[in-house]
Amino acid sequence: MKKIACPLALLLAASWAQADLEWAYQALEETLISFDDEPKTLPGSPNSYTQAEIDDPFTPPDWFPEDHSPMPEVVARGLDNQVRACSQCHLTSGMGHPESSQLAGLSVGYMLRQMADFRSGARKDRFWMNPISEALPEEYWQTALEYYAALEPIDWVEVIETDTVPKNYVGKGRMRFVHPDGGMEPLGNRILEFPEDPELVHLRHPYSGFEAFAPEGSIERGRGLATTGGLGKTIACNICHGEGLKGLGEVPAIAGMSPLYVVRQLNDIKTGARAGISAALMQATVVNLTEEDIVALAAYLASLDP
Repeated sequence: MKKIACPLALLLAASWAQADLEWAYQALEETLISFDDEPKTLPGSPNSYTQAEIDDPFTPPDWFPEDHSPMPEVVARGLDNQVRACSQCHLTSGMGHPESSQLAGLSVGYMLRQMADFRSGARKDRFWMNPISEALPEEYWQTALEYYAALEPIDWVEVIETDTVPKNYVGKGRMRFVHPDGGMEPLGNRILEFPEDPELVHLRHPYSGFEAFAPEGSIERGRGLATTGGLGKTIACNICHGEGLKGLGEVPAIAGMSPLYVVRQLNDIKTGARAGISAALMQATVVNLTEEDIVALAAYLASLDP
């Protein structure tokens, strides 16, 4: 995946600093887009849905049913109007959005452990995964995760290094959008993900990806940390995550992952919000990382082909 360098449009970023990593835990700020009730369609899809159907957690769209194997009912429709459909957040492609996570291609064993950690509370999610894991009987876990494990991850994020970004807000779907009033703001030590096509992400198109804006120099800084450990600051990622960081056994692939997701996970492991066996193995990796290190690692990993 190529890196795109943006010119220094403004110099405000030099004095701007984010106090913590709360920006990575996106929560709805405002809704600035309204939708009509007309059925929506996509080129190449045999289906149509109203926006209300698309947004209903128990009737998420399956735009291209011929592209995947039959979905288990819990992936397609959820369970008993209590457990929302997996595909509502993680999409039929398994690629997810910045507010959730990529599941495509992860091993069943790894995902089963995460579900167990969500249920026990060892791993904490600010929104849905703890109550979902508690309400969903374990006999549904295997088939749902087998569906996602069988999917191939796709090129999903383009990393753009810059000092400034368009003014923005967190809107529908807990996704970040360019503010209609226009203007620019300093990026600071953040990574912000914007949909490549806002209209398509509102329709939950399974193949419509994202642009991630990262501070200048992040990718190279992250490359040094990921490949050498940064002179003892951390541990080279490939030791556990395999060649090309595409996973090794039940250790997950991390190449091409949403950088917001990576920031949250590294921070959660460091702060203890994510515990369990998998997190324990990561403690030595994260203990010495600064916020700048975490941002740099996330930018580098996102720049890789999945």
